[in-house]
Amino acid sequence: MSAARRTKASPDPELRRLPAVEKLLETPELTPQISLYSRPLVTAAARSVLAELRAGIKKGLPPASDIPKLIVSHLRRDWPGFMSPVINATGVILHTNLGRAPISVKALEAICWLGGAYMNLESDLAEGGRGQRTGDLRRLICTLTGAEDAVIVNNNAAAVLLTLVALGHGGEAIVSRGELVQIGGGFRVPEIMEQSGVSLREVGTTNRTTLKDYTKALSDRTALILKVHRSNFVQKGFTGETSLTELAGLATQYQLPLIYDMGSGAVLDTADFGLEPEPTVQDALRGGADVVCFSGDKLLGGPQAGIAAGKKEYIAPLLEHPFLRVVRLDKLSAAALVATVKSYLDGRAAAEIPVWRMMALAETKIKSRAGAVARRLKSNGIAAEVIKGISMAGGGTLPEQGLPTWLVSVTPHSSAESLARKLRLSEPPLFARIENNAVLLDMRTVFPEQDALLAPLIAAALEG
Repeated sequence: MSAARRTKASPDPELRRLPAVEKLLETPELTPQISLYSRPLVTAAARSVLAELRAGIKKGLPPASDIPKLIVSHLRRDWPGFMSPVINATGVILHTNLGRAPISVKALEAICWLGGAYMNLESDLAEGGRGQRTGDLRRLICTLTGAEDAVIVNNNAAAVLLTLVALGHGGEAIVSRGELVQIGGGFRVPEIMEQSGVSLREVGTTNRTTLKDYTKALSDRTALILKVHRSNFVQKGFTGETSLTELAGLATQYQLPLIYDMGSGAVLDTADFGLEPEPTVQDALRGGADVVCFSGDKLLGGPQAGIAAGKKEYIAPLLEHPFLRVVRLDKLSAAALVATVKSYLDGRAAAEIPVWRMMALAETKIKSRAGAVARRLKSNGIAAEVIKGISMAGGGTLPEQGLPTWLVSVTPHSSAESLARKLRLSEPPLFARIENNAVLLDMRTVFPEQDALLAPLIAAALEG
């Protein structure tokens, strides 16, 4: 064989020096990555990096000196924020994109205690057979709200849909045009009604609907009256709506169920936290609603869930409907929701549930924490100042209402959008808001134990 042919067949020495995948997986740098991402994901990343290096070497590019570091970078690029809590410095307490309400320590303990063992999810202990799911939770919800009975499903959209299917399928539901709302994620009341098999009977106008409008719409096909709380927007000017009490009188007169989709589901008086009063579930039931639907992970401050609470005669068809199995609550959410409701019953919700604890946070404390972060940034040569701002409830609740707060303002030499993006891709991801080309950190929604992470994350993002 000629020397030319031997040279052509011989691989590049740099290619031969590339380590095998299994050898790379044994390096100390990748041990924590395997623990975090799993061995198959790290293996795939290693193969991808090696393939890129081989292609580069064949093009004459210099070989890499630190392959494990490249694999770590590859994983972070492909799996940003993987299995990592994020820091919410937006000031939006119920941030839908960040999981809405953080659950309480008591709820986490309940998940650990019951989720790692067998639990009585739907067993009849007395008879030894199958019982109804979340029976104890239903009783707790009734104790908290004053309802006669309740059904708990996986979110409020499901609670509304189940209620419509069970109580109005094949008939008409009367609803004000001003309440045909859309909330986040494309949830539209008319579309949910269409899926339920209930015909929509719109009454009134966008800005005004009277009791007379509802009365004129009644017919033999009327199955129920639906009222939807406008929790995520505000109407101003020449407006008017029919009160819940007036609708309750009409529903009683014609023996129709009055369904109230409250959405946020407050059970505490928001006025006690410096906000305008938000109707509570208890008030809605006392005001004459037959079924009230609300979320578990908004102002209630629990896990994702949907609750329909009200009179036994109207809750019974929901509990018996086959669609309930499709939207039923899982055991971990049930355990967390029990603990959440118990915090209310024990009178400790404001202290134990993060949503209310954040709302109750004193301005002086927020300002002190913001000042400490600003000083750390300045010690790193980063221009930062503490300014006044407004925190928002979020999650489609309490629109145009805010809580006074204090912000750490960082104005980068480059664009604020670029800095904010780098912060979102940091470890852990840091979410802030942007105003006037400044990145603003609202300390109200940052957990105190995360304060020390802010300055290093911002410094690293500015250097990168």
